[in-house]
Amino acid sequence: MLDPLTARAPADGAGGTRGRPLSKAHRRVQIYLLLAAIDLLALLIGYAVAADVRLQPHKAVQLAAVLVVLAPMYLAISFQLGGYSIRALDRWTRGVRSALTALALAALAIVAIAFAWKVGADYSRLFFAMGTGIAAVLIVAGRYMVGRYGRRVLPHGPLEVIVLSDRPGAADDRRHRRVDLRAFEVAADLNCPDSLDRLGRAIGSADRVVIDCAPAGRQRWVTALKGSGIDIEILVPEFEALGVLDIGEQDGRMTACVARGQLSLRARALKRAFDVAAVLWLAPLLIAALLIVSLLIKLDDGGPIFFVQRRIGRGNRFFDVYKFRTMRVATLDAAGTQSATRDDARVTRIGAFLRRTSIDELPQLLNVLMGSMSIVGPRPHALGSTAEDALFWAVDPRYWLRHATKPGLTGLAQVRGFRGATDSRAALIGRIQADLEYLTGWTLWRDMRILLATVKVVAHPNAY
Repeated sequence: MLDPLTARAPADGAGGTRGRPLSKAHRRVQIYLLLAAIDLLALLIGYAVAADVRLQPHKAVQLAAVLVVLAPMYLAISFQLGGYSIRALDRWTRGVRSALTALALAALAIVAIAFAWKVGADYSRLFFAMGTGIAAVLIVAGRYMVGRYGRRVLPHGPLEVIVLSDRPGAADDRRHRRVDLRAFEVAADLNCPDSLDRLGRAIGSADRVVIDCAPAGRQRWVTALKGSGIDIEILVPEFEALGVLDIGEQDGRMTACVARGQLSLRARALKRAFDVAAVLWLAPLLIAALLIVSLLIKLDDGGPIFFVQRRIGRGNRFFDVYKFRTMRVATLDAAGTQSATRDDARVTRIGAFLRRTSIDELPQLLNVLMGSMSIVGPRPHALGSTAEDALFWAVDPRYWLRHATKPGLTGLAQVRGFRGATDSRAALIGRIQADLEYLTGWTLWRDMRILLATVKVVAHPNAY
């Protein structure tokens, strides 16, 4: 634990004046200024090189005219888009994206101004395009180098976080300062200005303060810190147990949101359109598979082509899932109480191939077309599925939460390697965690990435 008055966050860069370490806030300002300087230098070099190549007479005048208008416009747009923000420091690619967008918008604005003032004929279009391209490359390179520098001087993140704790046994963490409220004379005494002054100086350089205290002291600490001008948060273990997602309001009273409803109408329409488009695109493959696999199954043992099994779908409601039959008719397990194992004697000769290549799952495209499944989502399980002889929901009650969306042909868990029989509790918990992660912040782009990543794991060692 650290003395709140003398300790600093783990050394993030060199010291400031008189040997005193610079705060992360000062470091951030330094990096912002460095980014702006490098961006301006990139613009100057980019357009200067282009001017030297394309403009011989009056190149200095034309270069100056472009930069005088474009540079401040670029800085203003980049600032507005977050090119000089904590998000840009936290992940340099975000800063690059903001900077390139700002450059494109500034360049378009210059073109529009030239067209409106009818001065476009006085400037070389190739000069302007070349200068913009060179500047873009230099901006990316410069921000990459500044990003590496930022990770060196701020290795534990751009924000200074202080955790005020009165709980015994709390461990230090290199990512933040932890102040042991029991060990030092720091208290939220609302009747003692000296105490509040000491508390204010203890957290003065922080960007964010997290209160980790006993329930009895929460109100006192919150009241003492709300006037600090710093982001203040409080750890509530009860919220963790409930899985609180957000704070809401009902009749003037605060509520804790513990579950999200279905996607917005726009998101549902996008996801459904993606599903239908994918099914139609795969329709020739499905038709060919139906014909060929049906013939092979009939020739193998003469039994039914499809296996229909009741599984748990969206909203914890049952639905029937379709698969090509891969097991002998006499050994079919409609309840799914016994997962397939490697070299399972119940699997037919053609069934082994179908399972190994995941072709047995293709009929589920019909489920997708009918709307009971999606292309991407948590995989549906049979009612009797077990891990270490325990039903899935008995292993982890969060299992039911994964059914907040339609089940899918593939999902985040599958591309992370959670395929085949779930023979251990740890493997099941890993699947559930991945499925719950998928539920947060759905985007069509992520569905597309998961679908593309699935191609790599279609033939998986655990597919049997």
